[in-house]
Order: sequence, then structure tokens, then C-alpha cells
Amino acid sequence: MERWFIQRRKSKVLELADRQLTLAIETVGELENSIAAASRKDLKEAKKYIEKLFTTEEEIDNLRRTIFEESTRGSLPLNDREDLMHLVKRLDVMADHVKDSGRNVLLLLEISIPTELWNAYAEMAKDLVDCARVLKASIEKLGSDPIEAKTLSQKVDQFEKKADEKHLKIKGILLKSDKEVAPSALIILKDLVESMEQVADSCDDTADYVRVLTITREAS
Repeated sequence: MERWFIQRRKSKVLELADRQLTLAIETVGELENSIAAASRKDLKEAKKYIEKLFTTEEEIDNLRRTIFEESTRGSLPLNDREDLMHLVKRLDVMADHVKDSGRNVLLLLEISIPTELWNAYAEMAKDLVDCARVLKASIEKLGSDPIEAKTLSQKVDQFEKKADEKHLKIKGILLKSDKEVAPSALIILKDLVESMEQVADSCDDTADYVRVLTITREAS
């Protein structure tokens, strides 16, 4: 009976971590959808996705706390527990940056923003989604195929670089938009592109950690 409870707890922790991973990736998709809706001037739709993003991020926070509590009670080996904690923390940081981006989008919805700018942000958001999806696939392969996990983690770098290129492109557009956009709006637009860049960076940081884990798994 005791062994059954231990196994159930171990499974529960991993199920919670998988749920957190799925939700963290979903927040990036919700951000992309909100920006795409904003570029179409569909403010109601954009707000709907942002509200969903906020709700999802709150659940991610709750999951993080629950995972930490459950892992201390369970039978996961110390190394596995620490690896899981680090991954959970990194995903939580990524979701925080997504939430910051969503807040900025929400502030901008009532302001007149050139379509060119919204389209540029939408392109960058698409790169973030690609980056997050490949990261998810990489993490999911950790336990079964470390070599494939490493290959996928390296692909995250490629999407992060694309997002970085869009980051610079948007900054260039902002420099030329001082006559079309109010200074206060430009500040928020700058904050938005910076927080989106942080999403890409945190994705890449997590992918780097995945590569470290693949080395330890290949060696064991």
C-alpha cells in the first residue's frame, strides 16, 4: 500500500508539471491571438484573449506552488526533483513575461496605433509561438529520447534569433513613428516589444537548460 501511494504521488507531480508546461505554451498562443485581433481592430476579441491569458497565468502560478509542495513529499530522486524544479521555475518566468506583454497590449487597445506597427508585433508574436512549441516538444522528449530533445532545443535558438530580428525591426519602426503615435503610447509600445523579447529569451534560457539535462541523461 505504501508503494502505491508513493507511485501515485510521483505520477501526480509529473502530471502537474506536464499541465504547467502545456499552459505556459498556451499563454504565448493567447498573446499572439490578442495581437492579431488588435491588428484587425477587433478590440473585443483582443480583450477576450488577454483575459484568458491572465486566467491561465494565474493557474500556472498555482501549479508551480503545488508542484513544489508535492515534490517535497514524493519519492522523486533528488536530482530529478531539482531538474523538475528548475524547469518549472523557468516556465513560470516565461509566463510572467507573457503576462507583462498582455498588460501592455491591453493598455494599447484604446489608443490609435498604425496597422504597420500592429502587424510587426503580430509577426514577432508568431515567432514566439514557434519558439514555445519547439521548446515544449524538446522538454517532452527529455525522458524518452535525450538526443532528439537536444536537437529540438537547438531549434529554439533559431526561432529566438528570428524574434530578435523582429525586435530590432520594430524598434526601427518606433523611431519613425513619433509623428503618428503619441509619446506616451510609444513608451508602452517599447515596453511591449521588450517584454516580448524577454519571452523569447526565457524560452531560449529554458532550452539551454534542456541541453544541459540531455548531457546528464546521455552520460547516465
